[in-house]
Amino acid sequence: MQVSSVGRRPQAALLLAAVIAALGLLALAAWALFVRQAPASRQAEVAARGAEVMPFDLERTTHIFDDLPDGGLQQVVADDQTDTAQIVLIRAHLQEEAAKFQRGDFGDPASIHGDAMPGLAELRQGYARIEVAYSELSDGAQIRYTTSDPAMVAALHAWFAAQLSDHGGHAVDHGKP
Repeated sequence: MQVSSVGRRPQAALLLAAVIAALGLLALAAWALFVRQAPASRQAEVAARGAEVMPFDLERTTHIFDDLPDGGLQQVVADDQTDTAQIVLIRAHLQEEAAKFQRGDFGDPASIHGDAMPGLAELRQGYARIEVAYSELSDGAQIRYTTSDPAMVAALHAWFAAQLSDHGGHAVDHGKP
């Protein structure tokens, strides 16, 4: 009895698809590990450049990033809720940044993180497809990014991941320790 090789083709295709999917997941996991653990020297460089752009003290504040299905939420809060000086500085800076982002000006993040920052080129080109809304928090401020464009959502998420990596202990991914 001879077995036809035709019956084996769907199985081989499924096996190949499973291997490709597994390799993709491994690559994604490796990328996530790399992104979340920028070298200390890189984080120090970013903190130094950030001090030239951001008026608040990184040691007394925290950046919080939350990837959302329709964009994302970026918050900066004072570590001490009674530190009114930091709160005022955070609010002024984020309000100014939100206005710049609405115009497609991402110069400040580029000067801190570099022009090759993931997601940055896409955000500069597609800024008109993103709604940028500033609002105050009791301990700081936030910028909400909303879009129906999947490419802009992906760019925002990549941009957030780069900031999380570069800011190290000064930033957290919302809902994750």
